[in-house]
Amino acid sequence: MSENLWRPCLESYLAVREAMGHSVRAERKLLGEFLDFVDQKGGAGPIRAEWALDWACMLSPRRGVGGQAGRLSVVRNLTYLRAFIAETEVPHHGLLRGPNRRKPYLFSADEIRCMLAATMELGPRNSLRPHTYNALLGLLASTGLRVGEAIRLAVADVQLTAAPPHLIIRETKFAKSRLVPLHATTAEHLRRYGVHKQRLGYDALSDAWLISEQGGPLLYSSLWIWFARFLRRLNIRSAEGKRRPSLHSFRHGFAVERLKAWQEAGANVQALVPHLAVYLGHVSPRETYWYLSASPELLNAAARSFETFTQSKGAP
Repeated sequence: MSENLWRPCLESYLAVREAMGHSVRAERKLLGEFLDFVDQKGGAGPIRAEWALDWACMLSPRRGVGGQAGRLSVVRNLTYLRAFIAETEVPHHGLLRGPNRRKPYLFSADEIRCMLAATMELGPRNSLRPHTYNALLGLLASTGLRVGEAIRLAVADVQLTAAPPHLIIRETKFAKSRLVPLHATTAEHLRRYGVHKQRLGYDALSDAWLISEQGGPLLYSSLWIWFARFLRRLNIRSAEGKRRPSLHSFRHGFAVERLKAWQEAGANVQALVPHLAVYLGHVSPRETYWYLSASPELLNAAARSFETFTQSKGAP
């Protein structure tokens, strides 16, 4: 198959992906560059796994070793071409090792209580600011939302009178929307915030659910700077060489605590992980399984479950 016929096949593949709701901007760029590479190498005939590996490992001023596995993974999507050319080769997914993800910092229950109490001491006096930051941190800790998802919530997205109460997360990462059910205590926490917002007159300033003192949504960059200073003031920090705590640590902690609760209850974690993946907005359960390595308790529980399984199968 000549290179000039690969392009229409690529466009067909990307059109299918877009129709399914996926964002293909990065994929289009990378796969286009791969076909350019194949063309420059004078490649003819079906796509070969060797070409994909050579391209993924090719260094440039913009791309280093860290993204090699990701680039190879993108090329593996050209399995689509097998529908047209059976001889198309697909590189094995284990050929290149992906970058190691450091274990996340997990806030303890005492640290979360300390932070929530400290937010209520923020100034200025008689402003909504302490209530806003208290609501934000409580929301992140109890739902595992991404920070961007929380600060983009509009009033219409917070459905506290519905049964059950829930949030509407619109067009977030991977262009997905989802519903996030709320625990009764979380819903009550948000109701109280709504009351404070109305009492102080902030509800007339913006349609954003979490409102800054400037009358608009909270700013992502400013929020991260504030939180780093906030943690330093409370002396909440990681051990030397370990991953530092951040706003994203609430999401990690939520996922780990949910998995631990299922483990302790004797539930079938393997069957429940896909549900947690949907709740968190992960593109696949594989991203959720990563949290099994995030705490010693989960690793020990997983080891015990595996031991029980092998004994039941009569493994040596």
